[in-house]
Amino acid sequence: MANNKDNRKMTVEEAGRMGGEQTAKTHDKEFYQEIGRKGGEATADSHGREFYEEIGRKGGEATSDSHDREFYQEIGRQGGEARSDSDGRDGKMSREEAGRKGGEARARQRDNS
Repeated sequence: MANNKDNRKMTVEEAGRMGGEQTAKTHDKEFYQEIGRKGGEATADSHGREFYEEIGRKGGEATSDSHDREFYQEIGRQGGEARSDSDGRDGKMSREEAGRKGGEARARQRDNS
């Protein structure tokens, strides 16, 4: 095992950090995008729909546990604004209003659980 600056054996964490720093010096953004794409494809090939549903559910629960009503209202508002900026009105509920209502509904759901 390699030694660190203090002449003692490196921990796995230290070795990983140093290896990551060296790799970052020699590779560009496209390299990391490519390995990310390949990893995503490999994961998709080895897992079915249930896997993604489960991690989505867990992520949603973790987010819900760590955020309050105002958080959901704000992201709903921002999502609605982003959607309304991207296209014109088509006679349906505005994207902003839909985002606001969705944020409020999610906040109510969280308050009731």
